[in-house]
Amino acid sequence: MATTPKTKAENLSVESRLKSLYKLQTILSEIDRIRFVRGELPFEVRDLEDQIEGLHTRIEKYRADIEEFRRKSAAEQNHILDAQKQIETYRQQIDNVRNNREYDLLTKEVEYQTLEIELAEKHINEYARAIDTKTAEIEATESELVDRNHILDEKRQELEEIVNETKQDEEKLRAEALALEPKIDERTLNAFKRIRKNARNGLGIVYIQRNACGGCFNRIPPQRQMEIKMHKKIIVCEYCGRIMIDPELAGVKIDVPVSEKPARAKRTVRKSASKGE
Repeated sequence: MATTPKTKAENLSVESRLKSLYKLQTILSEIDRIRFVRGELPFEVRDLEDQIEGLHTRIEKYRADIEEFRRKSAAEQNHILDAQKQIETYRQQIDNVRNNREYDLLTKEVEYQTLEIELAEKHINEYARAIDTKTAEIEATESELVDRNHILDEKRQELEEIVNETKQDEEKLRAEALALEPKIDERTLNAFKRIRKNARNGLGIVYIQRNACGGCFNRIPPQRQMEIKMHKKIIVCEYCGRIMIDPELAGVKIDVPVSEKPARAKRTVRKSASKGE
């Protein structure tokens, strides 16, 4: 029967899996450090790209508004021409009226069309002011767009330089991390990845430090510490859920504080009794 990588990992000792897991953690922590060097630059670049796209959309909206105002203004101009023609016709008819009733009717039509012309001219002026406002907004937005594009170019260049400096190291570390994964059983590896994702510092496995968890720094009972040192099973911190490993197994040297030497007791010399006493 063929042995799959999954089966091989499950057959490895807990000690071997913990060693591989801790080594994987150190590699991933180094990748995290590289990402930290990049800082917020990738997010800043993405935000700037979104802002620039939004500015382009805003300019297009302003231009569409201007076209709409021009269309309405042209419609009002046509309305004025129609009204003027109507007034000309009514004035010609007034010259040939036969009674006062027809005269009053035609006069009212002329007045109505005159009011229509005045209203149309008012609308045209409003549209002209709106076009001027939108044109000024386009100019301001285009100026802002130039600034944003300039900043984006600088941020992209800065990010590209950092990526180029760290790309080779990161790729090498990722390859090492992938090579380690088959040495860890699937269940433990998935748990480790889940813990890392939820942990603020990205630590999924930690060693004991001063009798406490190296992740949340809560004290670990002596019995629990003994179980961790035995390497018989995977043990997690009951407070933060991180996987625990013995410092010695992790290859970490813990400096034990040197206790002060006890003060030497003073020797008391008893005087011998003088002769004759």
